[in-house]
Amino acid sequence: MDTRIDEIAAGLFRFSTFVPHIAPPAGFTFNQFLVMGEEPLLFHLGHRKTFPMTVAAVSRVLPLEKLRWLSFGHVEADECGAMNEWLAAAPNAEIVHGMIGARVSIDDMADRPARTLEDDEVLDIGGKRLRFIATPHVPHGWEAGIFFEETTSTLLCGDLFAHTGDGPAVTEADVVGPAMATEDLFGSSSLSPATGATLRKLATLEPATLALMHGSSFMGPGGTALRQLADRYDGLIRAALG
Repeated sequence: MDTRIDEIAAGLFRFSTFVPHIAPPAGFTFNQFLVMGEEPLLFHLGHRKTFPMTVAAVSRVLPLEKLRWLSFGHVEADECGAMNEWLAAAPNAEIVHGMIGARVSIDDMADRPARTLEDDEVLDIGGKRLRFIATPHVPHGWEAGIFFEETTSTLLCGDLFAHTGDGPAVTEADVVGPAMATEDLFGSSSLSPATGATLRKLATLEPATLALMHGSSFMGPGGTALRQLADRYDGLIRAALG
């Protein structure tokens, strides 16, 4: 395994580690995103076992002492397993997350306390503006939340649209179909009456880029993709209800 580096939007870098033995034969990517600014933010902190590779890759783009913020979508090993390793390697960094994530899990798990953000609060990192959007249980986890980077119109999607394979860093091809095929494979989403409404609320942002934690990022009409995903999830709920 190694970690690839790609700039998917202006000042927004994707670090992708492909793991072939997960979901064979296609395999699975684990992606982390560095948002550059006066106070750079790293979104997704990855597994502890892949930390040596990812920290080396991030160090090629940014000296670690300049890393200011660390965040992730929800509490899960691939999202924050290496949280304390990052805190040790980046002495000026703080975890930033929503109130539920911080109070329920992060402040107990992390070696330094987190800064909390309210729903729809903007974190201005100097040159980039990251709007935190709480998405409880979407795609899973009570504490789930994502960021919308306003200057590049990039939605840091977390596990939304997750799909298998080791495709290009950015695609303009359909990501909804592959996401639903992967949903059929893993059954990882927490489906509820709020799922579609949450996705349609995100769609109103009309993001130009969807930065996916698993799979190729999408460049194109992100609002349309989110509405299509909402429709597909609503269909799964209707089918489950008979």
